[in-house]
Amino acid sequence: MDEARAREILAAAGLSTGATAGATNGATTGRVDGSDARLLALGENAVFALGELVVKIGRDAGLLPRAERELALADWLAETGIPAVRAAEPKPRLVDGHPVTLWHRLPEAVRPAEPRDLAPLLRRIHALPEPEGFTLPRRDLLGGVERWLRLAGDAVDPADAAFLRERRDAFTPAAAALTPHLTPGPIHGDALPRNVHVGPDGPVLVDLETFSSDLREHDLVVLALSRDRYGLDPAAHDAFTEAYGWDVREWEGCAVLRGARETASCAWVAQHAPTNPKALAEFERRVASLREGDPEVRWYPF
Repeated sequence: MDEARAREILAAAGLSTGATAGATNGATTGRVDGSDARLLALGENAVFALGELVVKIGRDAGLLPRAERELALADWLAETGIPAVRAAEPKPRLVDGHPVTLWHRLPEAVRPAEPRDLAPLLRRIHALPEPEGFTLPRRDLLGGVERWLRLAGDAVDPADAAFLRERRDAFTPAAAALTPHLTPGPIHGDALPRNVHVGPDGPVLVDLETFSSDLREHDLVVLALSRDRYGLDPAAHDAFTEAYGWDVREWEGCAVLRGARETASCAWVAQHAPTNPKALAEFERRVASLREGDPEVRWYPF
């Protein structure tokens, strides 16, 4: 799905000929013009800002259950009082085989989010019990590895693909056997500052797709890895651990969850290699660092 196709789906959903903005009892109010839709992101979802709405369009119908769960999560988080994006319609639309969800647009950010903004939100999420009325999935970090490597095809060295499959097969049972330090339960699943919006009323979670029920340590390993691999300022990581109240690197299982996430991150890059030479170079950099056992080789976006 490219931007042009996503805009066709906007039109098919009636969002380019007088969509509605704001929600009242599941119905929308106020006219917007889809020609003003501004593309915010294009990945597994195309995300548009449209008047007072944000519209998310999933790549295929297989993502409909995830869209339904994301809307249920938004309601649940509203009930618990956790600051997060709020749905503008209670159910997803299925338009030309694509799930479409509508969200209230947040006020403009007052500043970029920092790791210290994320920590209090995670503490509140990690204090929640399991939701009632729907079930959160486990955090399957490695579930996409085979699909991403298959999409890479002949663009990557078969030996590198085999190496990542072996790592996946080793880390899957190792992660399942971990003894947690924290009580397992609801987690965000992709706990990074980019998924926090700092508005005039403070930090708000803006991405609910990866919410899961699993080891709470998953949420903390993300920033530990960002510190070592992606150039996060160690002082910013220290501020995060101080605000959260614990440093996951003290936990003996940290290396296992980190290794699983690194394996998934490498395989995710591989799917872009057939059409993006920079992605291929980054894939090769990451695999080489894993082969060499160097935990601090810098990884880059592409």
